[in-house]
Amino acid sequence: MTQRSDAGPAPGGDGTHAHAHNGSERTRAGFAGLIIGSIGVVYGDIGTSPLYALRESLAHQVEHDALTEESVIGAISLLIFALVFTVTIKYVIFVMRADNRGEGGILSLMELAQTAMGRRTRTAFMLGVGGAALFAGEAIITPAISVMSAIEGLELVTHRFSEFVLPITIFILVTLFWAQSHGTARVAALFGPIMIVFFLSIGVLGAMHIPEAPQVLRSFDPRQGITFLVRHGWLGFVVLGSVFLAVTGVEALYADMGHFGRGPIRIAWLGFVLPALLLNYLGQGALVLSRPEAVGNPFFLLAPDWALLPLVVLSTLATTIAAQAVITGAFSLSRQAIQLGLIPRLEVTHTSASQEGQIYIGRVNRLLLIGVLLLVVAFKSSSALASAYGIAVTGTMVLSTSLLFIVAWRKWGWPLFVSILFAASFLVVEFAFLAANLLKVKDGGWVPLALGGCVMIIMWTWTRGARLLAEKTHRDSIPIKELIAMLQKSKPTRVPGTAVFLTSDPEVAPAALMHNLKHNKVLHERVLVICVKTEDRPRVAPDKRFEIQKLSDDFYRATLHYGFMESPRVPAALAKMRKAGFKYDIMTTSFFLGRRSIKESPSSEMPAWQDKLYVALTRQAANATDFFSIPSDRVVELGAQVTI
Repeated sequence: MTQRSDAGPAPGGDGTHAHAHNGSERTRAGFAGLIIGSIGVVYGDIGTSPLYALRESLAHQVEHDALTEESVIGAISLLIFALVFTVTIKYVIFVMRADNRGEGGILSLMELAQTAMGRRTRTAFMLGVGGAALFAGEAIITPAISVMSAIEGLELVTHRFSEFVLPITIFILVTLFWAQSHGTARVAALFGPIMIVFFLSIGVLGAMHIPEAPQVLRSFDPRQGITFLVRHGWLGFVVLGSVFLAVTGVEALYADMGHFGRGPIRIAWLGFVLPALLLNYLGQGALVLSRPEAVGNPFFLLAPDWALLPLVVLSTLATTIAAQAVITGAFSLSRQAIQLGLIPRLEVTHTSASQEGQIYIGRVNRLLLIGVLLLVVAFKSSSALASAYGIAVTGTMVLSTSLLFIVAWRKWGWPLFVSILFAASFLVVEFAFLAANLLKVKDGGWVPLALGGCVMIIMWTWTRGARLLAEKTHRDSIPIKELIAMLQKSKPTRVPGTAVFLTSDPEVAPAALMHNLKHNKVLHERVLVICVKTEDRPRVAPDKRFEIQKLSDDFYRATLHYGFMESPRVPAALAKMRKAGFKYDIMTTSFFLGRRSIKESPSSEMPAWQDKLYVALTRQAANATDFFSIPSDRVVELGAQVTI
């Protein structure tokens, strides 16, 4: 006997957010709200790039005494090319087509590529894990460089503020991370309006200065950028690395697609954000051409004296929002990684009763804060931090293009030659950006590489250790059907109520069940074995949430299906099972959970260092009671020591 839940179909039909698509059913006001929301959350990082992108590009020219009209126009031409080719053509037009049932992000793309291949391939897995690891590096650098670059504007108000830049930056960052546990729902309502004011302001300020040097409009000719690269050789290549700062944060377009939908994000970019950025970069270029002394900080010097302090305040708010968006993205990515079995299960706190995506992961928040503060103290200025930026973003782009090639070829059904040509057109540009950014390794570029490398080692160790442990447990366990046959013969003492046992391997008897029989020598009158399974989709529709199989008169096996964007809540699933006809009463139910203490083994298949790391990671994992939202007063934990 196998039952399925009888709940009605999900709002989105396949378990995705209904509001992420279905534009025809959405009111105009609702659609406008999503556009405003996407401007606040999606474009915070890329929107605050004008604070430092052109400044850093021109700083190299000043350093080599090569600042001329042609070089300024050439640098802006490259900035425009990066925004149009990388953001608009690659992400807005193509990457956002590769949605995994409405969701985006590098891990969603990895799952989509693996589904398209029809199997779990190591290549797609490593590309996805590499991208996720590099995003972790970016998530630490973004808050530091964004907030610090805004606070540095105070130095232009008066030099007396110079010594306060670092303390104010640290104060804002600590406050920002401290506020995470309280949820961002209330503050998020202000994100869109603040960013709209910011984009309007920087667009208007830029437009005001273009008439001072109208020749800056020649930057729209891509030949200006190519000529600059050819004529300046090595210097042009170095500048290319800084130009890429203009598109940092582009991954957010794809990662946040599930929250706002493809349409609102595209309209916000093409109709509002891109024009504002282009006007601002052209205005900065015109300012430098008419007043070369402004090259030190062309963004803030666009403002007249009376507007300088308000612009610093507005920029600080905008960069704080940018940092918030990256932190939220890090939480979301961490939950995906937990559900996909890439890192230990960490306690996920929901900070909103209505928004599934509003989550807080305490350990991730603390690690990010420590990393951000260390960077701020070590680098001391946004210019120094700019060297550390870029490598993580370009690396993630190269990996996402590689995954997109698999999707275009195997899922979209494009011919192999067309798919190769399509991917190559982006990879040529992205490898050029990556190579230019690799020049910064010794000046700070090693930071995201080291962080990404550490995250990759953790993910590799966790997945490898978990696989070896699962294989060992399976070998040493009794098949559940054999155990049921044995129990029918031995007839142990039965006690009233239901016993629920959680297991990762539904074919064998859970370790907690065997320990209960061995030590307590009793069995409940009804036994339910639950296996929580993560599917290769973001969400699972409520009517596909569970399957129940009757193994004998008193033994049942249930498989709970969750998407990698969902948090597994076992009691809620049991309530749905009761509605479907399964007899269950929480007051007469006990949850038996096995708490394994992992020990190192001299005979382990992993090297000793990896063995030690895996054991250390298991100690960081949240207990099953919290992770599966099980009422703690109904839980019985049975411990055991296991070697890998």
